[in-house]
Amino acid sequence: MIQKKKEEQDFIEETITYLKNLGYENIKADIDGYETPKSFIKRGSDISITPDIVAEKANRKHYFEIALKSDQTKLLKSKWRFLDVLSRMKDDRFKLVTKRGHYKFATDMLEDLNLEKNLIKL
Repeated sequence: MIQKKKEEQDFIEETITYLKNLGYENIKADIDGYETPKSFIKRGSDISITPDIVAEKANRKHYFEIALKSDQTKLLKSKWRFLDVLSRMKDDRFKLVTKRGHYKFATDMLEDLNLEKNLIKL
């Protein structure tokens, strides 16, 4: 759906290291070298949504999205909204990970979506 840039791939790898240190297991990521998480395809179109990182901890699935500045805000908003609804339906967790310089962008996006999420800042 959204092409991964080099900066985003590096940040995903940094996030995976962080999650491993916190005790997350069975980590799947949407980058080379890791098993790709399950994709969801919108009916009637060719749009597919793949979470950036999916991990398990205490028998509960956690969806992690990388919140970096992007020009494709409409696609990002729909992806975040979908993952939030999906995680609430299945009693899973949805979390956003960001870094310095991208925090304001992520908080503005969450405000536009009316989502109350605490960002994980690396």
